[in-house]
Amino acid sequence: MRLRPALFTCLLLAAAPTFAAEPVRAVEALDIDRYAGQWHEIAHLPVSFQKQCVGDITANYGLRRDGRISVTNACRNREGERVVADGVARPVEGQPGQLQVRFAPDWLSWVPLVWADYWVIALDPEYQWAVVGEPDRRYLWILSRLPEMDRTLFEQLKAKAVAMGYDLAPLKIMAPLRDPAPTPAD
Repeated sequence: MRLRPALFTCLLLAAAPTFAAEPVRAVEALDIDRYAGQWHEIAHLPVSFQKQCVGDITANYGLRRDGRISVTNACRNREGERVVADGVARPVEGQPGQLQVRFAPDWLSWVPLVWADYWVIALDPEYQWAVVGEPDRRYLWILSRLPEMDRTLFEQLKAKAVAMGYDLAPLKIMAPLRDPAPTPAD
């Protein structure tokens, strides 16, 4: 009988990081015109649809006349070939930093399960980097306008994700990280 309280305590301790984490929140403002364009993936949590990607991962967002956003994800696979996936995103009404994205054909767009949450959860004021996730913390991408990122900035963005409860142990770094330039001595 003594085992139950000990087991309960262990379960509570294991769940504590999730309870202590701040909720996943999208940014309060997202200017889609500024967000559009090409982004380079610096790192991501492993997902099945990216398992063939080994490098040169990009996402390109374009504005459409119907208010939606075209999405073109591309990467290089092990054979050195470029793999491309085209999709579409739609803004979530009243939630500026929240989008939903799908890569299923247009004729399936009425099926709710083909749409996935795409939340911009951290964003540079100059739109030079972004962190994208979703409320269940299964997906996370760190994006940059440049094909590499400063290591200090990368660590800061990881800390933001961890504070929101993301487990970054399986995080895959897909682009070069550079050390900050040394400052000249006075």
